[in-house]
Formats: sequence, C-alpha cells, structure tokens
Amino acid sequence: MPHEEAAMTYVCMNDFRDAADLTLVIREESVTDVSARERLLDVAFGPSRFAKTCERLREGRAPAQGLALVAHVGDDLVGTIRFWNIQAGPGHAALLLGPLAVDARHRSLGIGRKLIAEGLFRAVQRSHKAVILVGDAAYYNPLGFSRALTHGLALPGPVDEARFLGLELDPGALEGASGLVMATGARAPRAAAHLQAALLRQAA
Repeated sequence: MPHEEAAMTYVCMNDFRDAADLTLVIREESVTDVSARERLLDVAFGPSRFAKTCERLREGRAPAQGLALVAHVGDDLVGTIRFWNIQAGPGHAALLLGPLAVDARHRSLGIGRKLIAEGLFRAVQRSHKAVILVGDAAYYNPLGFSRALTHGLALPGPVDEARFLGLELDPGALEGASGLVMATGARAPRAAAHLQAALLRQAA
C-alpha cells in the first residue's frame, strides 16, 4: 500500500513499556513546533550543538522536503528528527540524519527508534538512496548503519570517525563513495535563516 503522506501521522498505541496509556503521534513538523523543538534541542545538546561539524552541512539550509518530523504525546512535543540533502562525494546524493532528540521524560520508550524508522520509511518513499550521520555506533548499528560505508568520505570539520556511519536504502548506493560531503539542500527561507542566526548569536 502506498504511503499516505497527506495524513502525515504515525500513531503508536499501547506498545510502550510502563506507559500503556501513551499515544504517540509522529508527523511532519509545522511552524508552531519551532519554539518547542529548539527548546528540546537546547536541553539535549546545549549551545555547543551549533559548533558541531554536521552543523556546517545544515546552516542556512532547509531540511529535505517532508523529512522534518516531530513526535507528540498529547500537546507536548517529545521528539524531533530532521534529514538534510547532501552529496556524499561526487555522484552520490544522500541524506544527513540529525539532530535526533527525545525529551528526557520520555526516553527509553523507543521514541527515538520510531522517529528513525518513520523518517527512513518516508525517505524511501521519496526515492532517497542513502543516509549518513554522526552518532553512537552502539545505538545505530542495530538499525543498519555502518562505519564501513563511510570510510572513503570526509566531513567539513573534525569528527570521531568511529561515529561517522552510513546506511544504504538502496543496495550499493554508497559503493565507491569518496571525497568531501557537501550540503545540497535548498536555501532556508529568510525567516528561518534569521532565526538560525539569532540562535547562533545566543550560543556564542
């Protein structure tokens, strides 16, 4: 059955440990989510999040179309995940995953993995072929991400190479990928760019 993107929701009920009455809704983010999303990211990563190497691939860019998702429990935003268009070396269009964050009160309930699964599902539906990220290998390896797929690639700044991972949504999509990873996403709208600049000034 084709994915119904018009609905933009993914509801999981009665499948969380110690939270039988919890209803999780995952949908595409809207402008009303921005403040809550930024608060969540600030708590999860602190102001240093703007200094991370992956931020060089995100700054001034809009997320990949349809791949900026939020998780809600009731009226509360409890999770966020975003994907970004990048070039994983010449001839290898791919996505960058991140940041992924879950509210501390709702961790260990599988929300992060559900966000990843929904994001990857939507990425496949939009014909994306591969995803790269910088993250904890112990968390991402069981989800199919591997350091072996990024050995020939370099990011625009320092990174712990053991955390630089890739996933092929289409087998062979990262075969022979080498060189510098570059941002290719659409430029962010002016309002979003101004917000990002303000956040960077606050973090300085």
